Order: sequence, then structure tokens, then C-alpha cells
Amino acid sequence: MDLKDFASENKPAVLRTILIFGMIILAAALRLAPHPWNFTPVGAIALFSGAMVRHRRVAFLFPLLVMFVTDAFIGFSKLSPLVYASFLLSVLIGRFLNEKRSFVRVAGATFLGALQFFLITNFGVWASLSNYPRTAAGLATCYLAGVPFFWNTLAGDAIYATLLFGGFFLAERLAPRLRPSPIES
Repeated sequence: MDLKDFASENKPAVLRTILIFGMIILAAALRLAPHPWNFTPVGAIALFSGAMVRHRRVAFLFPLLVMFVTDAFIGFSKLSPLVYASFLLSVLIGRFLNEKRSFVRVAGATFLGALQFFLITNFGVWASLSNYPRTAAGLATCYLAGVPFFWNTLAGDAIYATLLFGGFFLAERLAPRLRPSPIES
């Protein structure tokens, strides 16, 4: 089999991959646009990458790359390592969606991703910044103060996940050759 035969046989997989990465790159650019606190596409990108990118290492690497490149413009913070770790966890949550994507499963994964981001990053704020006393009451106060940010995270993740997963679903319906072949699944 020569390269031309290989390329023609794998054309649907190549087209899927180009579409997936194109959608992620477009969504990533929106992180640089003005937005309310925590209303960004990165959580949805991590879920989408975990669910759609076949190569595990690339699925985990892509959201980190998105964060690193955009943080180079926006700025890094003391909490960046926790934020990055949280997005890696969202990729893992997305991996569980795999080929069993449905509205309910994507919605559940989106909620779980936003919730774990809230829990991890607010714990980080409490543990590493001096805004709250290092007591159970201080931790509770920190989480309570973070609730408005949770709603922004959840809303952003829900909107961007709808655009990414819904857009890809629509593309598969409009262009059936984007659907994975039985051999790929």
C-alpha cells in the first residue's frame, strides 16, 4: 500500500481530526476575548478534547497548550498549576464520554467538570492565598465567596460544550463521511 492509498482510506479520520482541532483552536481564541470571570471555553475544550481526540497524550496535551499559550498573553498566576491540573481532570472526564456521547452524558460531564474546577481552584485559593483564615470556617467562606464564579464556569462550559459537541454532531450529520468507520471505533 502506498501513501496515496493510505491517505484515501484514512480520509474520513483525517477530516475528523482537522475538524476537531480546528474547532478547539477557534474556541481557544475566545479565551483571549473579553469575558466575565471564569466564563471561558477551556473547560469545554478539555472535555471535548478528552472525548474526541483519539490519541490520549494529545488529548491531554492540547488543553494544556491552549492554557499555556493564552496565559502567555493574559498572565500566569500562583494558582496556574492547580488550574492546569483541573483541566487535565476535565480531559479525563471527557475520556469517559468516548463514543457514548449523548446530550445527558455531555451535560453530566460538563457539570462534573465545572464542579471539580470549582472545588479544586477554590481550595487552592484558600490554601495558598492569604484571603481567608486557614480554618474550616475560612474554607467554607472561600467556597461561599466562589459560588458566583462557579455559575460563570458552569454557564461558560455549558455554552461552549454545546457549541463544540453540538457543532461536531451537526457536522457528522451533514457530512456522513466524518463519522468514524467501524474499524476506527
